[in-house]
Amino acid sequence: MTSYYLKSKYLCNGGETTWCFSQVKGTLEDDVTEADLISCVEFNHDGELLATGDKGGRVVIFQRDPASKQCVPKKGEYNVYSTFQSHEPEFDYLKSLEIEEKINKIRWLKRKNQAHFLLSTNDKTIKLWKVSERDKRVTGYNTREEGGRPRDPARITQLRVPTVRPAELMVEASPRRIFANAHTYHINSISLNSDQETYLSADDLRINLWHLEITDQSFNIVDIKPANMEELTEVITAAEFHPTECNLFVYSSSKGTIRLCDMRAAALCDRHAKLFEEPEDPHARSFFSEIISSISDVKLSNSGRYMMSRDYLGLKVWDLRMETKPVETYPVHEYLRSKLCSLYENDCIFDKFECCWSGDDQRLMTGSYNGFFRVFERGVVGAAGAGGAGGRRGELTLEASREAAARPRQPLRARRVAATAKRKKDEISVDCLDFNKKILHTAWHPHESIIAVAATNNLFIFQDKF
Repeated sequence: MTSYYLKSKYLCNGGETTWCFSQVKGTLEDDVTEADLISCVEFNHDGELLATGDKGGRVVIFQRDPASKQCVPKKGEYNVYSTFQSHEPEFDYLKSLEIEEKINKIRWLKRKNQAHFLLSTNDKTIKLWKVSERDKRVTGYNTREEGGRPRDPARITQLRVPTVRPAELMVEASPRRIFANAHTYHINSISLNSDQETYLSADDLRINLWHLEITDQSFNIVDIKPANMEELTEVITAAEFHPTECNLFVYSSSKGTIRLCDMRAAALCDRHAKLFEEPEDPHARSFFSEIISSISDVKLSNSGRYMMSRDYLGLKVWDLRMETKPVETYPVHEYLRSKLCSLYENDCIFDKFECCWSGDDQRLMTGSYNGFFRVFERGVVGAAGAGGAGGRRGELTLEASREAAARPRQPLRARRVAATAKRKKDEISVDCLDFNKKILHTAWHPHESIIAVAATNNLFIFQDKF
């Protein structure tokens, strides 16, 4: 895979930060099939592995190139480590329903031995995969030939001691557990608990708690399904465990609220411990208010003190100790507010953008349209307080495109979008944005400034200058 290094400089906390384009993974063909579209991206806990899932049910794992870590400065380069088919298309004959093979989420378990473990899920079934290496082979069996065929007992005249010899490295992925038949609706989230023994899975109306060793039963901890479905007013959109407190978890809803639940309080967490909700401005209410306020993703910070939520137009950072309003607000593409009608007509208004924290919790990242993704620096002028609009400093808009990658050693310019027909020379008009090029899935390396951005069937890897 060809690697290009493109530099982009912007002011951050009074200093200069240089972003470099590191790699792009994916095919060059224009006729991309639906199965090739990347549907999730996830680094493991030490950042040595990067997994992607696609709509075809495949999981591709990339491993960091050891030589790239020895360079000065370091490089964030990854090579294909393993590829396997995680899910297959199914058909529910009782409900006459097709179950897609699309991978909705991937979550890594913390490494305990030489093997790696990860959870992957489609709409209905969760699987625990073991990814292990084999670089040795056993030879000199008494009852089998080298090819594996049984030997004729009459020809066995002496006893041999089998020996272990080096062999070509093989990476094997094998399913260790299959967790099925627990969700009536589509699974939108899975999250590992800090105890590394349990995890939760969430669909539109319920959240279940699983033990990694038990596949045939789970415990329902949240159920918001009304007795009469006509009375349904909201659905669950995302859920996540607290990074350090094994009894706490949060889940967001289509009403723009986030609930913090404590499993010590009751077995069924129908009553939340805290409710995070920003009061709506009655003067700004419109036909689209309820749609754009729906939270598509929620992520707790690595420290566990803060929480980030992504709605259609922006990011909000909440302090878990203050429920009344977010402590920081970051507009992602406010210029689309005037285009909500056309976005509703082409269904783009229902897109589910994800968000992620940097390893030190000081930067945020999320996606937009036209191949753009946004990086925000916390604590910098431009990171508005509750309800603020934000400024230029501390914000960066970059573009994930092969056209930019094809110009080696050229600066990757920060992109800007003009909300009106009048635009500057270095700006792009909002009317010229390509809404088919959407960045929905992003991931940040847990310890270094390396980010992975999924753009349709391509995976872009960017890095900060170390």
